[in-house]
Amino acid sequence: MSDFSEEFLRPVTEHAEEDTALHSGTGMHFPWLQKHIDTVVTGGKKKKDFAQTTNACLNFIQEALLKHQWQQAAEYMHSYLQTLEDLDSYKRQAAPEVIWKLGSEILFYHPKSNVETFNTFADRMKNIGVLNYLKISLQHALYLVHHGMLEDANRNLSQAETWRYGEKSSSQEILINLVQAYRGLLQYYTWSKKKMELSKLDEDDYAYSTATQNMLSESWKTSANISSLVTIPGVWDPFVKSYVEMLEFYGDQDEARKLLTNYAYDEKFPSNPNAHIYLYNFLKREKAPRAKLISVLKILYQIIPSHKLMLEFHMLLRKSEQEEHHRLALEVLFGVLDFAGCTKNITAWKYLAKYLRQILMENHLAWVQEEWNSRKNWWPTFHFSYFWAKSDWKEDKNLAYEKAFVAGILLGKGCRYFRYIMQQDHQVLRKKIKRIKKSVKKYSIVNPGVSISQFVSEGSLPFLYCLLPLFAPGSRFMTCPLIQHILTFPDHRNHMAPCLPPHCLGLPGPPESTVPFSTAGRPVACLPESAIWDS
Repeated sequence: MSDFSEEFLRPVTEHAEEDTALHSGTGMHFPWLQKHIDTVVTGGKKKKDFAQTTNACLNFIQEALLKHQWQQAAEYMHSYLQTLEDLDSYKRQAAPEVIWKLGSEILFYHPKSNVETFNTFADRMKNIGVLNYLKISLQHALYLVHHGMLEDANRNLSQAETWRYGEKSSSQEILINLVQAYRGLLQYYTWSKKKMELSKLDEDDYAYSTATQNMLSESWKTSANISSLVTIPGVWDPFVKSYVEMLEFYGDQDEARKLLTNYAYDEKFPSNPNAHIYLYNFLKREKAPRAKLISVLKILYQIIPSHKLMLEFHMLLRKSEQEEHHRLALEVLFGVLDFAGCTKNITAWKYLAKYLRQILMENHLAWVQEEWNSRKNWWPTFHFSYFWAKSDWKEDKNLAYEKAFVAGILLGKGCRYFRYIMQQDHQVLRKKIKRIKKSVKKYSIVNPGVSISQFVSEGSLPFLYCLLPLFAPGSRFMTCPLIQHILTFPDHRNHMAPCLPPHCLGLPGPPESTVPFSTAGRPVACLPESAIWDS
């Protein structure tokens, strides 16, 4: 053992005659704290009693750890070991766990520490306070795994698995299951390596048969160690993934599906987005119906609306035949782009640009307005500022192109982001920019167009009846598809006939005056012809 190990782990002895040491009323010896304790004064008296000196020592250890002063922390730690002799029974029982956590942290990072030192410290701490045996054994095994000593870690867990201590055993059942499960993970690692080796062998080879038998043996051990843990409510992601992979490999799809469904939907388990991700990926591998996939991702959307699977969720919703799902598909895209981590996600912007064009062509303006109303106060700054226009154009012109289209649709041609991108001269994107301008002019929700069906259904015909006499027969207003369509219906035509001059009904006879007047004889302000949009 190294000199550092002996110094860190040596038993504490008394030095009655040493001048530089500090002795408490209980005979404790603190060789490195004299200069610090002398400065701690309360009411003019030095803190020399046991509790005060140990508290001061703990504070010095914590400060040294924060500053990564590992040697100084080790020196203070040697003195702090004497808390095991505290007269307060509660503090004495808590001391082993505190010492283990502090000591293991120091030994993990100390430049002179090694595996042998850590093993010696762990073995000694396991036997101080029986309730800490399993915790220390488990953390000791993880330390060994970190250093690639898998066989030693497995041996350590195997010893811990057999630990029993009277009535205390039942109270630590969950820890015993956890130790068994981690042992199962180590066995899964061995199984996984053999699986890789098996994939390289010829099925007719004798070695293939031997490797298959070895894999089966390892999988049985793993199943036995993990299966009991995953039925206990908790978050067991690495264990569930490993167990499901083995079940699928051996064709037990039903058991894998049952395990994942229970892990995701059982109310006794804490909310865990990974549980729904694992279930979705499993169902996807099984080629489950689209409705089933949507139901799983719908729950994930409620938990993490910015997850990368939301783009798959959007596409699944678009392929659905239900209008409710088409409406949700738009909500999902807006939800993804609400998060700062997704602002540069070009796929999300492409999907939104394409889907906005589609649903506006299908006259679902209300869907867009509903999503935009809750965002119009902060999205312009969050996504469509002049700063972002310059930054996006410089970093990714394709991203800027997609965002510019969305900005134009939502904010109109006056949006600074849209204007900046449209002013750029880029040979490759020139045609795209031209298409953007045309689409924004047609579909922007800032001045939405009016379709024939909307105009009629919203009861706007009486207003139209008043407008018709104001325009000449050959005007653009009179020849637009909206007017021509309405006049083809006998009911509307007959209803309008009494209040219209002949030329509006296609009969001979020009209007008496080209200047419209109201019934009171005052000129009426003509609306611009662009007020009625081509549908």
